[in-house]
Amino acid sequence: MPDPNSRLVYSTDGSEAGRVAAKPSRAPRPTARPAARPPLPADGFVRLLRETKGRGGKTVTIVAGLPNNERDLEALLKVLKQHCGAGGTREGATLEIQGDHREKIEAKLTALGHRVKIAGG
Repeated sequence: MPDPNSRLVYSTDGSEAGRVAAKPSRAPRPTARPAARPPLPADGFVRLLRETKGRGGKTVTIVAGLPNNERDLEALLKVLKQHCGAGGTREGATLEIQGDHREKIEAKLTALGHRVKIAGG
């Protein structure tokens, strides 16, 4: 039986006496990713879109409508990032380049032999 005048702060005896209840953890904030875009028509055009939704106001250029060949997409992503001097990533069959570089990307893709349309506003 513990001594009532004891100043014991920590015990390894396994009892739950004197333990502070754990604070309830916060629920994680949902990531603000944009809703799925409607599918683009498969008409052979590469479309360039500018998007800011779900990115804290930051602008990205979306390159969509490319053939879904993983190795070619990675190589093209590297070329476009170097050409624009910006970062970027690949999300499935679409490429995302940080910033609004639609004109630069249009010129580069046209030089590489793609048919390009600037879509959206």
